Amino acid sequence: MATEPAEILQRHFGFPSFRGPQAEVIEHVMAGTHCLVIMPTGGGKSLCYQSPALTLAANATADASSRSAPRPLTLVLSPLIALMKDQVDALQSRGIDAMFINSSLTRAERHSRQALIAAGAGSLLYVTPERFRKSEFLEVLKQRRVALLAVDEAHCISEWGHDFRPDYTRLEEIRGLVGNPVTIALTATATPEVQADI
Repeated sequence: MATEPAEILQRHFGFPSFRGPQAEVIEHVMAGTHCLVIMPTGGGKSLCYQSPALTLAANATADASSRSAPRPLTLVLSPLIALMKDQVDALQSRGIDAMFINSSLTRAERHSRQALIAAGAGSLLYVTPERFRKSEFLEVLKQRRVALLAVDEAHCISEWGHDFRPDYTRLEEIRGLVGNPVTIALTATATPEVQADI
């Protein structure tokens, strides 16, 4: 029997139910629909991709016919290295198989984590968009099926966003490199112009 996002919510996060628009967003993602989520800081945006990520991983593990296929991976693009570490630490404290790869790691640490990812470890992987400039990282991703792409701080995609990052403009190319997975873009703030640009 397939695992549902609500089960994941209770099992890993200890909440009895989703709040606000979370359930609707997660339904869209699980149905294979791209989403733009604008929700205030502290409103639970991260659960909108973490719950589907863990649901996809749990169902792939339970489905005997998919065990020979690469384990699904959710890639989270984030511009903030400190936030990335905080989120991964919080997930790991709940027993969730999450990790990050960024410039704060030594070369040996990056290679070790990339080997783990290539071997099938990790349900969620947090990276900056700049990581896609590295050919060795792209080779690692070829070993996995990227089932979901989450773009955190999505206002960075837009030249009109208040934290513009040039590598965010490569999002279409990045999506192509990982097989055009379902994509969820999340931000706490975006003017109508920035929303249209995202």
